[in-house]
Amino acid sequence: MSRPARQFPDIQSFMRVLEERGELLRVREPVSRDLEITEISDRLVKKGGPAVLFENVVGSDYPVVMGLMGTRERMALAVGVNDLDELAQKIRALIDLGGGGSRFGLLSNLPKLRDAMNLPPRRVKTAPVQEVVWRGDEVDLSKIPVLKCWPEDGGPFVTFPLVITKDPETGERNMGMYRMQVMSKNTTGMHWQRHKTGTRHLEKARQRGQRLEVAVAIGGDPALIYAATAPIPPVPGLNEFAVAGYLRGQRYPVVKGLTVDLEVPANAEFVLEGYVDPQEDWVVEGPFGDHTGFYTLADLYPLFHVTCVTMRQNPVYPATIVGRPPMEDAYLIEASERLFLPAAQLIVPEIVDYHMPPAGVAHNLVVVSIKKGFPGQAYKVANGLLGLGQMMFAKVIVVVDADVKVNDMDAVWREVAAKAVPGRDTLTGRGPIDVLDHSSRGWGYGGKLIIDATTKRPEETGSGVSSREGQAEDFAPDAPFVPFASADLPTFDGVVAQRQTDDGYWFVALNKTRPGQARELAQAFAVHPAARGVRHLLIADQDTDVNDAGDVWWTVLNNIDPERDVWHLPAEAGGGGLAWDGARKLPEEGFVREWPQKIVMDEAVRRRVDALWHVWGLPEQWR
Repeated sequence: MSRPARQFPDIQSFMRVLEERGELLRVREPVSRDLEITEISDRLVKKGGPAVLFENVVGSDYPVVMGLMGTRERMALAVGVNDLDELAQKIRALIDLGGGGSRFGLLSNLPKLRDAMNLPPRRVKTAPVQEVVWRGDEVDLSKIPVLKCWPEDGGPFVTFPLVITKDPETGERNMGMYRMQVMSKNTTGMHWQRHKTGTRHLEKARQRGQRLEVAVAIGGDPALIYAATAPIPPVPGLNEFAVAGYLRGQRYPVVKGLTVDLEVPANAEFVLEGYVDPQEDWVVEGPFGDHTGFYTLADLYPLFHVTCVTMRQNPVYPATIVGRPPMEDAYLIEASERLFLPAAQLIVPEIVDYHMPPAGVAHNLVVVSIKKGFPGQAYKVANGLLGLGQMMFAKVIVVVDADVKVNDMDAVWREVAAKAVPGRDTLTGRGPIDVLDHSSRGWGYGGKLIIDATTKRPEETGSGVSSREGQAEDFAPDAPFVPFASADLPTFDGVVAQRQTDDGYWFVALNKTRPGQARELAQAFAVHPAARGVRHLLIADQDTDVNDAGDVWWTVLNNIDPERDVWHLPAEAGGGGLAWDGARKLPEEGFVREWPQKIVMDEAVRRRVDALWHVWGLPEQWR
């Protein structure tokens, strides 16, 4: 029998445990919510450092906590398991309601059914989050220490909001995490993208001629904060409160809002109550330094009117930052990977494992391993994944054999170079793309690439031999690809740095100044003798570190539409390859949208943080 989940009714109880474990630091000296907290927190999360509580935030009476789920271990602790892989075991046990029809078989399912009964939330009459109330003119969001995260952000953004709405027709509740830019003392933007449930609720309210009530919780059980980010399938009765209740093994406590007909987490730190009027003009929101590591540009989004704020007597404001990976959101994504692996396997049973690496910022790259039994199975699995909920946004899917560790990216890219012949074992298509993707052919619509890096059956190589038992003895597999790194690399206009790896990749940083420059480079390099040991030519922008494979892949995956920007190179120099054009796109090339900047912290802020690091009492090892 598994141990009961550890209980953290709120973030403050979770913080106490982290501090006991030496995984939470306190900063007592004054610190600015304008960029300084971001710079400190970014350094800590990228080095696997502790969470940090800023007790003295300039201009606010409330402390800020960062990095609560900023390592794999803390993420596991937050959702009540010893290791994130246990999440898959929990869901697999719930799905597998076997045991047959005998009395003993049914009795064996009682613990699982009891778990399932814990899913609905539990209404309580009083709640810590309603100990202090601001109404009407008392509402002043500037008193809450909302962060300005990055230099070019359009303003301060709430980054850990649990946005709660109810379907105006069915009453089904939804909770999602949508960034919120503070616009005034009592309004924020509401970043509901076109595919989000909040957008559907708002449209239904518009059709009915009514406002949409909204409640935004900040804080609560860490498991609920995670659940708000999870890609929960649209099953009646299954929502974020239910997921948190299942993870905790008990029904989640909620209380009715004071001014809205919505249930809110009883143990949150703050709750913002109000409405969005679908008849009102949308407002300019952004720019925002986003989870892609690039700024998303200013755009129009609905306006949220805050009519009431409730809070604890002594609340803590939890926040997160997103930007260049790795960031805290990578561990939230990994938790979702583990949680939904059994469901994916239920629908696509040959899946062994899958992984969305940080360099792919969730949707840009998915690696999946399979038990292969027939030709074409890699494409069957990849297309199956593209039909599963938010996996429809995946840009590049790499399929590998069952024995490949999907989270070992060095091993994955070796398999790709060795087993995927460019052109023959690659397939492009089109479909929905994350609206935050800045490089797609259209907003929310673009190309996709499937790479079959599995061991090939005879039919997949163009052989006339069948792979049916007893008929493949004479099959001659592909001649092995022999990668090597050349020391004699060619020059080309705009190339600021380049490097070849010993497993068949050529990384190039290009200062692009004219249309067609990347394609010209690819064509020139493809016929150079240095291309003989290369299968993939990755062209990135001039700010990319070619000595850091993660930086190269992160840049290229962000900057490509695979149908437009991944080309099959000629085979003159030995077998051909793929060129990935991850340089910026120009209007002269038919790209009509503005190209965004990579997120970079202001150098003056970096110097100030360096100077104050020891004043804040932060250990040198995390500097």
